[in-house]
Amino acid sequence: MLRHAIQRLILAIPVMFGVLLIGFLLMQVVPTDPATVRAGPTATPDVIAAIRADLGLDEPLYKQFGLYVWRLLHGDLGSSIINNVPVSQELGATIGPTLELMFASLFWSIPLGILLGTLAGYWRGSLIDRTIMAISVAGVSVPVFFLGLVLIWFVGFQWQWLPFTGRAGPIWTLDGMLSLILPAVTLGGVFIGPVARMTRTAVLDVLSADHVRTARAKGLTERLVVMRHALRNALVPVITLIGLQIGFLLGGAVVTETVFSWPGVGRLAVGAILSSDFPMAQGTIIVLSMGFIVINLTVDVLYAALDPRIRGA
Repeated sequence: MLRHAIQRLILAIPVMFGVLLIGFLLMQVVPTDPATVRAGPTATPDVIAAIRADLGLDEPLYKQFGLYVWRLLHGDLGSSIINNVPVSQELGATIGPTLELMFASLFWSIPLGILLGTLAGYWRGSLIDRTIMAISVAGVSVPVFFLGLVLIWFVGFQWQWLPFTGRAGPIWTLDGMLSLILPAVTLGGVFIGPVARMTRTAVLDVLSADHVRTARAKGLTERLVVMRHALRNALVPVITLIGLQIGFLLGGAVVTETVFSWPGVGRLAVGAILSSDFPMAQGTIIVLSMGFIVINLTVDVLYAALDPRIRGA
């Protein structure tokens, strides 16, 4: 198990380097000049040139990238061009709300998706199965921003049940919990469909396996057969899908945080890109990419834990 995790961790290093390189090059093709943004619209060419030299923008690209990686290795993400605040400070203030939003959305969507998929697979072809699959298809088809806007209009604006703008406080306070409900429902709502469909397919395959028939022949109750013998083996492909979907959930978090004005990394990334704050944008790209890599590494380890055949691969 440890060897498998170390191998996956080593493979993540070149992936992270590629992300850094691509993110750096993408910032270079943006037509806006960071020196002009920092100097302001009324700055003279001499002032802009001095700022370019101070930021190292007059150096060749390969040298700029080398200096950028060197600073990253020393924990220096640079400073914001807009407000001159260290990028690490801004990211430190926004990572917490993003993690709160993601964990809150996964807390209810993953168990519900697995439950619905298990029920649909067990009662295959019934009205329950068709209803759950219809809900799953609808959940996959509805965009995140549309679901968020619908919840804002009805739950937040028309009925005024829950707040829908910003983060009212820490998650351990009542106001913080109430302000988290709508964004978490929005982000987790698009997660239920894929999990339910994959669980249904996996449960159908496992229920027809020999070891499940043997368990029934021994006189075990249907609850034990489904929970202990069928669902455990069916979770292997489901966990893989969950890991991939959590990675894509980071992209959904960007949209959700923008719609609900949630002060997370996604909203910070959108603001940095719109204002041409390149150091801040690169910092958010690094954080989101590292989150994606860590999630996939965790999924690989869990996959090996559930399926011993993977450990020797």
